[in-house]
Amino acid sequence: MSIPKEVTSTVASAVPASAAAPIQLQAAPRRGTLYKVRHDGKTSYLFGTIHVGKQGFFPLEPEVTRALADASALVLELDTRVHKPFEQALAKYGSYSAGDSITRHLSPYALAKLNKALAKAGLALQNVAMYRPWLVANILVGTEIEKHGYHRSNGVEGFLLTAAVEQKKQVHELESADYQLSLFASLDDAQQERYLVENLEELENGRALQKSAGLIDAWSNADAARIDVMARELTSGDSVSATFMDRTLLGKRNPEMAAHIERIMQGDQVAFVGIGLLHLVGDNGIPALLRQRGYEVEKVY
Repeated sequence: MSIPKEVTSTVASAVPASAAAPIQLQAAPRRGTLYKVRHDGKTSYLFGTIHVGKQGFFPLEPEVTRALADASALVLELDTRVHKPFEQALAKYGSYSAGDSITRHLSPYALAKLNKALAKAGLALQNVAMYRPWLVANILVGTEIEKHGYHRSNGVEGFLLTAAVEQKKQVHELESADYQLSLFASLDDAQQERYLVENLEELENGRALQKSAGLIDAWSNADAARIDVMARELTSGDSVSATFMDRTLLGKRNPEMAAHIERIMQGDQVAFVGIGLLHLVGDNGIPALLRQRGYEVEKVY
């Protein structure tokens, strides 16, 4: 999910942030996956993004930059330049009310696991005590990923937004911050604790980094076979994390996104749609859903 880097930097303010160096232009290999979508004589594009990355991932390769140049509008999950709605949604769905604390919602086992993970990350419990378990889990996983060189400041959305502004294109959102974060609020206390513990266990055994780095590496090499493998790994099994990813973050949102993209294409605009890579994968991915709606969907690579 697309999180403004300024917002997440504020949330995890106890963790030093790495300043991003200027993007250096150089020859670029294929990255991610790109689709061309046609209907009623109109053409739009779907491009799979990642929300964190490395400076060396840019610029994106010529087929992508040409597709963006051809489009009249850039469409993203969220416009990550806009911070206020995300801050409000974080307060609404990610924080406890005054006087409440995460310590009152966790079992002794989960609290002990959390304190151990916070110590390793260089955070004090008091820095995150006001946040709900799902948000704390995401903060800790994000912190670990950044320690290994993958930064929000190098997310693909930022690059696309910069290019769109330079080309004076309209920018549209498929969703709202309030809607995105409300999905996490659908987890009850027991599920949120389990979500936290599962992520803490994967941080401890290295699986969290392995999964994230594996998906990013597959994106950076446009490795379709590995992208499919990583998608199945992230959505398979009976864990709260995998079930939530499969049924809610993808299963619920994909049809809604496909319907929104269809409405955009029915207008006069040629859209370049940049959305999280996993939304484009499999029988329930957005390309498949658009085909079911009668659109011609060609995989460019």
